[in-house]
This record gives sequence, C-alpha cells and structure tokens, in this order.
Amino acid sequence: MRALLADALRTLAPPRTDRHGPLPPLMLLLTVTTGVVDAVSYLALGHVFVANMTGNVVFLGFALAGAPGLSATASLVSLAAFLAGALAGGRLAARPAAHRGRLLALATGVQSVLTAAAAVTAAAVDGGAARYPLIVLLGLGMGLQNAVARRLGVPDLTTTVLTLTLTGLAADSPAAGGTGPRPGRRILSALAMLLGGLAGAVLVLHGRPAPALALATLLLLVTALAARRLSAPDAPWAPPTA
Repeated sequence: MRALLADALRTLAPPRTDRHGPLPPLMLLLTVTTGVVDAVSYLALGHVFVANMTGNVVFLGFALAGAPGLSATASLVSLAAFLAGALAGGRLAARPAAHRGRLLALATGVQSVLTAAAAVTAAAVDGGAARYPLIVLLGLGMGLQNAVARRLGVPDLTTTVLTLTLTGLAADSPAAGGTGPRPGRRILSALAMLLGGLAGAVLVLHGRPAPALALATLLLLVTALAARRLSAPDAPWAPPTA
C-alpha cells in the first residue's frame, strides 16, 4: 500500500528529477477529457465512440450484422475522423528534436479549438443535424491527442486506452510474480477515465452535450496553458523518449 500511495503521489506531483517532468499529471487531465468526450459521443451521438477505437470497430461489426441502435455510417465517420486526426498528430510530432512540453501545448491548443467548435455546434444545432459534425470534430481531436500521447511516451498514460494499463496492473503485480511497477499511476489512469465518464454522463443526461463539451474544452485549455508555462527550453525532460 505504501508503494502504491508513493507512486500515485509521484504521478500527481512529480519531483524535479523525474524523467517525464510535469507530463504525468497533464496526461491524467487528458485522460479525464477522454472520458468526458466519449460520454458525449456514446450517450448523445447514437452509441458511437470518438476516442475508443477498439469499441468503435466492434460497434461497426455489430451494426453490419444488423444490431439495433447502432450505425455503421457513424462508426465509419468516426474512424475516418480519428485517423485523419492521428495523421495530423503524427506529422506534428515528427520532428526528431521536438520539445515534449511544447508539443503537448500545441496539440492540446488545437484540440481545444476543435472541442470548442463542437460545443458551439451542439449548443446551436438541434437534434440529429449536429450528429456527424460533432463526430468529425471530436474524432479529429481524439486522433490528434492519441498520436501526440504516443509520441510523448509516458508509461501507462496513453490517455485513451486502458486495456494494457489494467492488464499490466494485474499481470505485473506481486501476486502474479511481478514487481508491480507504477501501480499508483495505473490506478490513477483508470480513475481519471472513470471520473471523466461520470462527469460527462451526468452533464449529458441532465441537459445537452454542450456543457460536457465546454468542460472538455476547459480541461484542454488548462493542459495547454500549463504545458506551455512549464516548458523551459533546457528542461531535462523535454527531449522525446523515442
């Protein structure tokens, strides 16, 4: 328990010597954002994901089989938007000497614009007319986020996928014969996604998608501003890890 709490504290408030600097808590903010956005997409846009592409591909298969309440078109549009966003994120992160903090600030700044546009669209357009514009805007942002998170290379903080994180939590635990690395970080990642999903669902179920998307935009702006402010040019954590 002591090791778990120490690792969680190190994730939330990294020491100056941490090889990833302030990135871990900022990645947790992005994980919360993912939960909020996927709550909007699943609950308000017709059972489609814009961040969880594993679920989206499965939904596509269900829809093609004729399962009620699912749309193959919506899943395909989401997949296409996500891939386009990931392509843009890959190009953004392709510079070998890119400063990781500034890369995160730039990417989340762009994503906040996309999410803000989605919030405005959700507030201004009623009914199903907003469905596909919202899927495209949110899918682009989540693809961008995923590509940049991959480039940042902070272990167990992918911001959009928990399967490997939870597998590692169990498979690497002392009970399984492992050393149990980063248990606090892994649990915090799962809790961050849970918190985002809960907050997004509450806002969607008790109103419209716009407030939830406004919350996601705020989280992205906080991440962008913090990453920019903390990005000293000579920071030892700045160079990419891969």
